[in-house]
Amino acid sequence: MPQRDVCRRSFLKLSAGMAALGLSGCGSTRERVSRQYAPEPLPVANTVFSEMYGERPGELYPLPAIPYEKIEPRYYRQMVPDPTGERPGTLVVDVGNHFLYRVYENGQAMRYGVGLGRAGFAWAGRGVIQYKRQWPRWKPPNEMVARQPELQQYSIEAGGMEPGLKNPLGARAMYIFQNGEDTLYRIHGSPEWWTIGQSVSSGCVRMINQDVVDLYDRVPNGTPIVVTDLSGGGMAAQTPAQDNLLPGEGGIPGAPPPIY
Repeated sequence: MPQRDVCRRSFLKLSAGMAALGLSGCGSTRERVSRQYAPEPLPVANTVFSEMYGERPGELYPLPAIPYEKIEPRYYRQMVPDPTGERPGTLVVDVGNHFLYRVYENGQAMRYGVGLGRAGFAWAGRGVIQYKRQWPRWKPPNEMVARQPELQQYSIEAGGMEPGLKNPLGARAMYIFQNGEDTLYRIHGSPEWWTIGQSVSSGCVRMINQDVVDLYDRVPNGTPIVVTDLSGGGMAAQTPAQDNLLPGEGGIPGAPPPIY
């Protein structure tokens, strides 16, 4: 029934002293009707991102949805023109801009936002993804345990931390080797989605769990990887001849050991 008819009938039936109450009832009716309107559909882009960063109930440890609206859009997973010049299939970690690229044909690349720890700046050069793990265990190095005795329960000797949503390595990890040796440098998921695009205190290259799951399926063992700075303000790209000049644990003497 039209709203004005309701108000008119109320006015005719009630005394002048009650008319204000009748008009107040109209105001309440308007509010109730407005709450019954169907919500506006999300823009297509938001629908895509909601799916991209939504729940993953099929995982061994079901992943919760990520509040992607709180992350800068440039760090969303997206296909972009390739800025690296590397061969298709290569991974490129751009530490200067907090991006990771998986290079495709036709000058395209899948770009992911990443977070970097101190260890993420401790190694640069060329290597390969030697192997990968789903829901890996976290084993902090002995040096880290010495600095933080509360981590003793997760030490290498103790077998590390069980996989799960709170594990610092997240849902997937990819292990980087160079010249047949472990660099101790990892690409891994992280439950701390808010650190994407930032440099934090620990870890190597951390990704949103939904993104690292996506990347994991695109990267076979033996995939070449380059860690460099494409911003022009930090590390320069290492040539193969320079790779052998990156000594020690993590590549730089005195650098903090990465999480693995």
